[in-house]
Amino acid sequence: MTDKELYKLRFPTGEFTTPEIYTQEILDQWISEIVNFPENMNDLISGLNKVQLQLTYRPGGWNIQQVLHHCADSHMNSIIRFKLTLTEVNPIIKPYEESKWAILADGNTSNLKDSLAIIKGVHGRWGVLLNNLSNSDLHRSFIHPETGNQVTIKENIGIYAWHCRHHLGHIKLALKGSF
Repeated sequence: MTDKELYKLRFPTGEFTTPEIYTQEILDQWISEIVNFPENMNDLISGLNKVQLQLTYRPGGWNIQQVLHHCADSHMNSIIRFKLTLTEVNPIIKPYEESKWAILADGNTSNLKDSLAIIKGVHGRWGVLLNNLSNSDLHRSFIHPETGNQVTIKENIGIYAWHCRHHLGHIKLALKGSF
């Protein structure tokens, strides 16, 4: 498999790119993707059996159940980052070792109910939060300690809308058996 083919499997929707100008239309689209993620995820995985949950989207990639559990972990962390950013001045967020979390027992179970419930609950609360941000809220930022970069709320909305598309794309690839 070529590097280009592996890249396409790793990033089925491309990498996130920051727009030059943030419009209300772009922000509304991103918020909609975040709000609709639980339903889109459920549509993809409902009815899958234990064998299908073990399918991966690329060599060495996570299987479908790990992707789902990762989304629950990641999105819990994300809403906390949003809330820290909205309540503190330029906080330094806490990163986590997502690859290590993915191999813990709760990231490898074929029981998806708890992670689906987390995703539904987090995205419900997240939607309320995102739909009530002021213009000044959108400019608030946090510092990511791994890069030292300041990330604004509006940029992070885009990053997580992309994250939703990205992992839905992984599951679609796994179900197609694309590699």
